[in-house]
Amino acid sequence: MVELKTESSIEAMYEAGQVVARALTAVREAADVGVSLLELDEVARGVLRAAGAGSPFLGYRPSFAPTPFPAVICASVNDAIVHGIPTAYRLRDGDLVSVDCGAELGGWVGDSALSFTVGRARPADVRLIETAERALAAGIGAAVPGNRIGDIAHAIGSVCREAGYGIPDGFGGHGIGRRMHEDPGVPNEGRPGRGMRLRAGMVLAIEPMVVAGGRDDYHAAGDGWTLRTNDGSRAAHAEHTVAITAAGPRVLTARTDTTAVRGTGLRAG
Repeated sequence: MVELKTESSIEAMYEAGQVVARALTAVREAADVGVSLLELDEVARGVLRAAGAGSPFLGYRPSFAPTPFPAVICASVNDAIVHGIPTAYRLRDGDLVSVDCGAELGGWVGDSALSFTVGRARPADVRLIETAERALAAGIGAAVPGNRIGDIAHAIGSVCREAGYGIPDGFGGHGIGRRMHEDPGVPNEGRPGRGMRLRAGMVLAIEPMVVAGGRDDYHAAGDGWTLRTNDGSRAAHAEHTVAITAAGPRVLTARTDTTAVRGTGLRAG
């Protein structure tokens, strides 16, 4: 069942989304060579704490997970695609890091992710991250009343495939609201004109994931959470919480440092 959000509910989700935006900005600013993933998690915890917000990640345990998630961010490094558990691992020069974060405030949830490099960036990593951001912008641009879920999926998938990248099979975005994961599912590849019709009031977490090696397969690491590429190639992840409105897509988790919505004509905030 898909809940259509009222204008006041979307405003409340914007407040939650801005907590996520501040947390991700703080994490990105803190990330440097020698900084541990646990330290980045503590940075995000501090932002949530200061805002009086909770974490929908902490203690979350879906059916596939062997244990509840122990952190407020997912920190996925290099060949880790998503769901990386923050550990004592200290970032090294040239690492590619994807950070996913959520916040619950006033009974509403925001969810967003970004990828970045630490130290000297490899040109291939820069291109991979830029493609994830372009795919996100394309998906957001298709999130308008009258379109269908397949139009978002097709927009994302086209950008990723044209760049020669893989798309992790079976993973994508989702509806979001009072819970982090709601209907409908939002695939990262699909046929246009198919699937549920989009209506004003729907709020979606749109999140392309791209694999540099061009393959779609992956495996779960020993922790039961982290998903890694089978070929060892690097991956990038980008995500925003987006409200579908009569005036166009509204990015509820927009950051001041984001490039994912620049130059697209999309409403941020």
